[in-house]
Amino acid sequence: MRAIRIDRFGTPDVLRVVDAPEPAPAAGEVLIRAAATSVNPVDDKTREGAIGPGTPPLPMTLGWDLAGTVVDGGDSGMRAGEAVVAMSHQLGSGRGTWAELVALPAAAVARAPRTVGPVEAATLPLAGLTAWQTLDWLAVRPGERLLVAGAAGAVGGLALQIARARGVEVDALVSRDGQAAFAREHGAGLAVTDPRDLGDGGYDAVLDTFGAFVTRAVADGGRYASIATQAGPVPDLSARGVRTTVHQVREDGAALGELAALVDRGALRLRVHAAFGLDGVREAHERFRRGGLSGKLALVF
Repeated sequence: MRAIRIDRFGTPDVLRVVDAPEPAPAAGEVLIRAAATSVNPVDDKTREGAIGPGTPPLPMTLGWDLAGTVVDGGDSGMRAGEAVVAMSHQLGSGRGTWAELVALPAAAVARAPRTVGPVEAATLPLAGLTAWQTLDWLAVRPGERLLVAGAAGAVGGLALQIARARGVEVDALVSRDGQAAFAREHGAGLAVTDPRDLGDGGYDAVLDTFGAFVTRAVADGGRYASIATQAGPVPDLSARGVRTTVHQVREDGAALGELAALVDRGALRLRVHAAFGLDGVREAHERFRRGGLSGKLALVF
């Protein structure tokens, strides 16, 4: 089978499409034939060698997202031919999804949304689970006010929509005026580019996707969650009674099924900027590095 692997760290030139052994699913695993996957910031950092300790040994197959069809469902109850989505914690398990066949724990797999194709579905798992799990930690309830910093990005855009579906009032901090329009179209009550326009202490919770550290915006006794691990820990806000965390995503097929249901209800819209074949993986990474994307970059098998 074909897989995208690296045997050294570096520029996109280190990415290679190779012939790899087919995986044999163990007990409790599902064997999936890939239809599409997507490029995430963690894939770019892993390829560069920027992750540091904890990086799986070389050579490695990259990739976290997966949309495809079941080949062997084992004892999971999933049938051969059924469309599924999954997220593999590639850094933790070494199981990359950029391969034609992938074996993953059944608990990481969910039935795919019925209303979108595999290319769109492949953009959901990592970004969607990151948004979902971080919102769960923030415990935002209907009627509370949430600020999403970076609300036009992959995670932020989904967090905005998920929070709105949960009945939460959401405002957005974005980088450019064009992104403010996107945030308002997807449910933000207020969308600004200048943190000074947010005021002080107006939000029960803040979800920070890029290390903005707009800590003045959170109310005393509130919650502040960052997913920007590269930016370091959130400043200590304990003197104000504010709980803080830097959230790390985990595999979660049950939550992924909930996300798929939101897509099918029309409450969650997925965005694809462009799709590339496997042989275009280097081009996809170069495009990712240039930025200015209006959605995710997909890889199609």
